[in-house]
Amino acid sequence: MVSRRTFLAGSGAVTMGGLGLIPSLPAQAAGRRLLPVFERPGHLHFGDVSTLTGNDQTLLTTLQGVVNRRRPELYFLFRDGDVDARWLADTGLPRTRHANPLDLVKEYAGRVRGAIVWDPEVPDSLNVATTLAGLYDAVVADAGQVAEHKLRVVQDLRGKFDDDRVKTYRWQLQNLFPRCSHRLLAGLPPTMVVDVANVSWREVARETRQIRDSSNRGSYTFDVSADLGADGVFVRFQDSFRDDGWGPSVASVLVKADRAEFASFKPGDAAEASYLFDGLNSSVGGEGNRFSDGSGYFIYQFKPPAGTTSLTVTVEMWNQYLVTATDTAPTRVEPFPFFRDYVVATKTMVSWLPPNGPTGELLSEIFQAVEPTTPYAGWFSNDVAGEWSGVDLAAQAGLEVLPADFYMNGTVHSGVVAPISSEVRPLKRVAAEKKIYVTMTIGEGDNVQYCQRRMRQLWDDPRRGDAPANWTVSPLLADIGPGLLSHYQRTATANDLLICGPSGAGYTYPGAWPAADVDAYMRLSGEYMRRTGMDLVYAYNHRENDKWVPFSEAIGKAYATYTPVKGIVQSWEAGDLLVKRGGLPVIGNFSPPGKAVEYKDALVRHTAGWDGSAPLFVAAAINAWSWTPTDIAELAELLKAPLEVVRGDTFFDLLRRTL
Repeated sequence: MVSRRTFLAGSGAVTMGGLGLIPSLPAQAAGRRLLPVFERPGHLHFGDVSTLTGNDQTLLTTLQGVVNRRRPELYFLFRDGDVDARWLADTGLPRTRHANPLDLVKEYAGRVRGAIVWDPEVPDSLNVATTLAGLYDAVVADAGQVAEHKLRVVQDLRGKFDDDRVKTYRWQLQNLFPRCSHRLLAGLPPTMVVDVANVSWREVARETRQIRDSSNRGSYTFDVSADLGADGVFVRFQDSFRDDGWGPSVASVLVKADRAEFASFKPGDAAEASYLFDGLNSSVGGEGNRFSDGSGYFIYQFKPPAGTTSLTVTVEMWNQYLVTATDTAPTRVEPFPFFRDYVVATKTMVSWLPPNGPTGELLSEIFQAVEPTTPYAGWFSNDVAGEWSGVDLAAQAGLEVLPADFYMNGTVHSGVVAPISSEVRPLKRVAAEKKIYVTMTIGEGDNVQYCQRRMRQLWDDPRRGDAPANWTVSPLLADIGPGLLSHYQRTATANDLLICGPSGAGYTYPGAWPAADVDAYMRLSGEYMRRTGMDLVYAYNHRENDKWVPFSEAIGKAYATYTPVKGIVQSWEAGDLLVKRGGLPVIGNFSPPGKAVEYKDALVRHTAGWDGSAPLFVAAAINAWSWTPTDIAELAELLKAPLEVVRGDTFFDLLRRTL
């Protein structure tokens, strides 16, 4: 076990063996900063990298990290329409476009010491290479890129590591971490799955009913003989209704080639691994079922013996499934390039350790090696299950999480100077009546990549502001994206209210924190909420027996003592939580599936027992990934008296007075 004492002498903004300085606070910035920030950019050189491979994007983002450490100069356009271009235009900075961004490697060759060569046979070596790139002012490249761009090799990691992930990252912890900044930890997947263009899928089966109760659970047999190719057949399972999160669940798979058993397995067992071509967007549930919701999917590859003419797949399956098949490998694996500019520039150690089992033990050891309230930036593997266990593991060590793995151009955005208001929006106080008051809260705001990408798309919806809505955002944008936060503050309508995303200054479960450290997190959250003009919070707590736990009196008192919070919406789904903690009202969110009409019907059923003798309050959760402001406006139009939609500050003012 590595103690916090072991590495603290090397933490903070220090010079390390002549390797350069960790970014420090620009002279014009005021107040304490949790996250590293950069100098104000001057002239930006930018290019469109959306069509480049992950290899080339990684080369450029690590170059960006080295160059931008001193003062941001490089900016790249990635994907998601023109979101990156919109933010670039909003900076108002002079800029030069480069038709071929890879030309920048040669133009900035004098700013780097060479390349750290990663080993494609050991994907995790990419993260070790990224850590080394920060320490040695180098880029990350493969052997082909080194030859193409005539790069000097600083270190070559080929053959240094094997597929033992724990051993690889333990080597990094022991040999590199003492020289890294301890202001931040990072977690990034070394690789990503990229869709192959022009793959033709044949629909095999589709559930046309919105079934969410497993009532269609059964055995389904599909003939995929027509899809056999040189690489066998690829069978994909998707959600047939992407808006409500009840996609396919598969409990067993049996494959027959020419009527003889070829494969038989259950999700999560050792036999499945031989056939799971792409499972990154899925999870294995408690009863041994593989499932995927929304835009996610999972793919099996079955390659029967040569000469096979008949292939059938039998699955035990339920809920909203869409099954398709193809004879072409539909995806490929490439390096994951995103957020590496920020990691390299800040000399941060980056790893990718699933938070359970031996890898979880090492991740916990890393968490224990830094001071309480140190942010862990990036994300966790294994989708929602990885999120819950990862955030909980960080909280037990007294660390908050900054979801940022797809945050792009962070070294530029953290240097942009923009006005951030610390003023709380004026409250519209109304007289309490015998009504059902509904406030709608859009989640995901703890996620700075959401704030950068999806939220900007939603924000630009022409119907935003037609109905009152609470938008969760991270107050840590004050450090890592002041221009983003400023834009949302300046362009908010009278119906838009920015509130603090889970669960304060960084995503965490406060109830899982050590008692000695939780007040430090609350103080930190209070500082950032005051700095950004927020006095409401959407918060999570830890889970026990797969259920959310209400906040304790001590946690409520900490919020009341150290933050300006006047009310808490706690993630709850069922909407049946309403308590006071530390004198603060805490209400659980209500999160039914479906869009406007179905949501309205669920609200009517949820409030059917109201007798009209006193106001009733419903905190309605809005799915940020499937809803838009247009959907919110349509729902609001359907809610007739006695239901009334109000902004969150009015909602909690009424609730406090009623309680």
